[in-house]
Amino acid sequence: MTEHKLHHELERDLGWVHEAWSKAEAKIGRSARTIGAAFPNGTTNGRYVRGPVHDWVAGFWPGLMWTVYRENGDEELRRVAEACEQQLAETLQTYDLLHHDVGFMFSLSSVAQHKLAEASGRGGDADAKRHALIAANLLAGRYNPQGEFIRAWPNWDEEDHTGWAIIDCLMNLPLLHWAGQEIKDPRYKHIAIRHADSVLRDFIRSDGSVCHIISYDPETGAPIESLAGQGYAADSAWARGASWALYGFALSYRYTGEARYREAALRVARFFVARLPGDAVPYWDFFLPEASQESMPRDSSAAAIAASGLLELAELLKADGGAGNEEDANWCESSAEQIVKSLSERYAEWGDEHEGLLRHATGYYSRGVYVDESLIYGDYFFVEALVKLRGRRELFW
Repeated sequence: MTEHKLHHELERDLGWVHEAWSKAEAKIGRSARTIGAAFPNGTTNGRYVRGPVHDWVAGFWPGLMWTVYRENGDEELRRVAEACEQQLAETLQTYDLLHHDVGFMFSLSSVAQHKLAEASGRGGDADAKRHALIAANLLAGRYNPQGEFIRAWPNWDEEDHTGWAIIDCLMNLPLLHWAGQEIKDPRYKHIAIRHADSVLRDFIRSDGSVCHIISYDPETGAPIESLAGQGYAADSAWARGASWALYGFALSYRYTGEARYREAALRVARFFVARLPGDAVPYWDFFLPEASQESMPRDSSAAAIAASGLLELAELLKADGGAGNEEDANWCESSAEQIVKSLSERYAEWGDEHEGLLRHATGYYSRGVYVDESLIYGDYFFVEALVKLRGRRELFW
């Protein structure tokens, strides 16, 4: 999709945002009362599969509750979110089941709970803050100083992950930045910056495409190879990986002010948007064989993540000022609006016969996991993007 098309096809009347928000808010309120304090992952036959509390996606349901609660004050949403946070806190005692994604898990639960308590004038939530700080320490403990990367999964199976780092982890870095600011300890920031710089050097290609996994020598820190991970191939471009990179670098720029992260986010954003099909929602990988592409599933979750990341980047560029930044900000905002509008009109499921909010997401294509289904993180980022389009700027990240 060209920049020209995005700028000139998009109508600036955002009445559709308020209509979509109203429908999403209503559905989430109903879902909170049926799903309760559980941890939905992806849908099967229209119902969300409830997963274990230590799963990497466990923070998105309470994050969704807090996002909507902040807008409408529905006490049932707060009750569900707090009950989820208590369960998540218990995972801190099971270190062997945790991983690099404690940022996803605790930024949208414990950090969100603490921030909202602060905003209400109650001085924060001491227990939730403590849980998030413990999680930040666990994340910092995964840092390999020789290779300057945060290690991904533990060795849960026969495959050795000791030297693996993945693109998704950029979105976990805000937990480190937040922790460092909270307790005035710069070590967390230093770890986050070193990891982000390694990702910028080793994961982001010159055309703005992104690989999913880099395997490093855990002793020397030298990169060994790029791995396909959830992408089509080692040299392909997994769509959700690009969206994690786009949003993750924007958040690194927000916390550090380092221009290299802003430029990285823009480079990935231009790659992502330029390769979108006509309805602005990507196929699950950008480098699929052309002959088979149209038969492949889309990934609405990648679109939602990218849209929210584009809106974050737009705000940061506006704050920077200058004609060039203003032009880039307008492009980011217009691109995000086009994506979210398409999701609202073509991919959203507003009724209760299907528990998910966004249809046609792809979890792990090569393993057949949640293909052409709803994914809880797709739902979360779709709602986060809608809230941003309504004018909300404060984040839980």
